[in-house]
Amino acid sequence: MKNFFTRANAPKPSAHTPSDRRNFLRNAGLGGLSLGMTFEKLSGRFTTEQELEFITQKVPRDSKPADLKITDMRVAVLAGVPFSSPIIRIDTNQGLVGWGEVRDGASANYALMLKSRILGKNPCNVEQIFKQIKQFGNHSRAAGGVCGVEMALWDLAGKAYNVPCYQMLGGKYRDFIRLYADTPEGKDYDDFAKNMKVRKDQGYTFLKMDFGIGMLADKPGMLVNANNWSVKRQWDEKEMGKLGNYASTKHPFTRIQITKKGLDALVDHVGKVRDIVGYDTPLAADHFGHFDVNTAIQIGRAMEPFRLAWLEDLVPWFYTDQWKQITDAIDTPTLTGEDIYLKEDFIKLIDAKAIDMIHPDLASSGGLLETKKIGDYAEEKGIPMAMHFAGSPICMMANVHCAAATENFVALEHHGVDVTGWEDLVTGMKPITDKGFVKVPDKPGLGVELNEEVAKRFLKKGGTWFAPTDTWNTKDSADREWS
Repeated sequence: MKNFFTRANAPKPSAHTPSDRRNFLRNAGLGGLSLGMTFEKLSGRFTTEQELEFITQKVPRDSKPADLKITDMRVAVLAGVPFSSPIIRIDTNQGLVGWGEVRDGASANYALMLKSRILGKNPCNVEQIFKQIKQFGNHSRAAGGVCGVEMALWDLAGKAYNVPCYQMLGGKYRDFIRLYADTPEGKDYDDFAKNMKVRKDQGYTFLKMDFGIGMLADKPGMLVNANNWSVKRQWDEKEMGKLGNYASTKHPFTRIQITKKGLDALVDHVGKVRDIVGYDTPLAADHFGHFDVNTAIQIGRAMEPFRLAWLEDLVPWFYTDQWKQITDAIDTPTLTGEDIYLKEDFIKLIDAKAIDMIHPDLASSGGLLETKKIGDYAEEKGIPMAMHFAGSPICMMANVHCAAATENFVALEHHGVDVTGWEDLVTGMKPITDKGFVKVPDKPGLGVELNEEVAKRFLKKGGTWFAPTDTWNTKDSADREWS
């Protein structure tokens, strides 16, 4: 035992100041514990590992990443944020919790069916797990489960290693993420102008408006072949007509055309909106209705005097050749991609020079890493990336970290601007948005935690609050995609 007291960290024989006395007592205490445990070890009652664990039991540590395991996954569906958003909570054996979000309007079951595939796995192996579960995603809302789980895995990995998600994606290009918001509603143009002043006072410097053939449907002489379609019901898949369901009929197959009178009405409307918004603010456009390539080109050419930031989703994203026709025919930038899952179909559009910009929704495109890969490929080809988003602050922060880490990022959509209590859904950032921007957080993981007290107020009617999901624990099929 002589050598023990001759070590450099041995207790001093005397102490002259209060600080020295405290250090003496602390060191003596530690020495006593070590000495006691050394005797216990010699008697065979303690192992080296137990001794180390005992001595370091009060040393702060974020986690032991190598030993982190997923133990549970539960879901609570929020409504009105601004749409329905299933929030994912993934629990671990070390008490760390990861938050993710299924895309707006998608079923929570898209995520729950993945639970049996991720239980017991180390969430820090994000890409490995993603490759195992990505076969269960598809375009649009069907991707919501895979993407929501991927978000939660990154949140856990960041918390385990005590770094923000953007750092694990390679670092950040910017400290602030620019948002774009919808233009406000208005009873008439004077009312719209008043509401626009509020939007500008909120600090938004990038806007998007909706206009299209739906606003012409009840007006005589403006559309051809529209009478037998429910043109005003672009999203209502339940209403059937004699010619079929307008909402679920792909654009080229409706054979609706716009007349000169209808085109003039759209020009007049966009012109008035543009004058109120002003030309110093980028103004994009979306939701035009279901019509063919020829009508899309006519509308695109008519909008050229207003210098719109982009025309979005004029035809379905998978018609690559039609997109190229439109893009080659007009000068206003074209954009699509909010419903595309994984990078391969973005690559097809980019390589064909079919669009001017890409528009992934991270909750459909594959999550943080896949969306960064999509952005990086577009950047190499000289294509900018805007990002679509319509969910809670959980999903927004996933977008923020990805946008920070991707060089060609332009702006992120924010659909919850006018939702009362939206910013209170999480803790860790206050405010989230400031004058149309989000400061990239430096906290571990996504940088926010769900504020359960507030979030419960948004719980979907009839829904349960992170109820047990044991029925999804057991895997009941083989997943291998090859023989």
